[in-house]
Amino acid sequence: MADDSRIVNELLALTQRLLNAIVTGDWPTYAAFCDPSLTCFEPEARGQLVEGMSFHQFYFDLASPGRRQITVTQPHVRLLGPDAAVVSYVRLTQSVDAQGTPHTSRYEESRVWHRRNGEWKHVHFHRSANE
Repeated sequence: MADDSRIVNELLALTQRLLNAIVTGDWPTYAAFCDPSLTCFEPEARGQLVEGMSFHQFYFDLASPGRRQITVTQPHVRLLGPDAAVVSYVRLTQSVDAQGTPHTSRYEESRVWHRRNGEWKHVHFHRSANE
């Protein structure tokens, strides 16, 4: 059980670092956390399963990392074995528009992590918008 707790904490920390890379537009860090064959369902994909990294890099290239902050709420980690897990949570993203008005968006997310050769890689995610 102590090892499970360590793995859970490690996965929560990795997920937070991944989200920080997203919010700051840090493509090299994001890409380093992800398996090249990453798959996803997300609102931008319009209901289609996306495979690979180029779809995501397009948005990183367009992004201007303004003043944003991410808060993860209701995190839950389901260990699928010693080398696989699903991390689910609600992501709140706070931002400020050009007029100085604050906004908060909400997404339900699940991220699948797979450990290979001692290293965790992000292999799949599902993100639902609930703004």
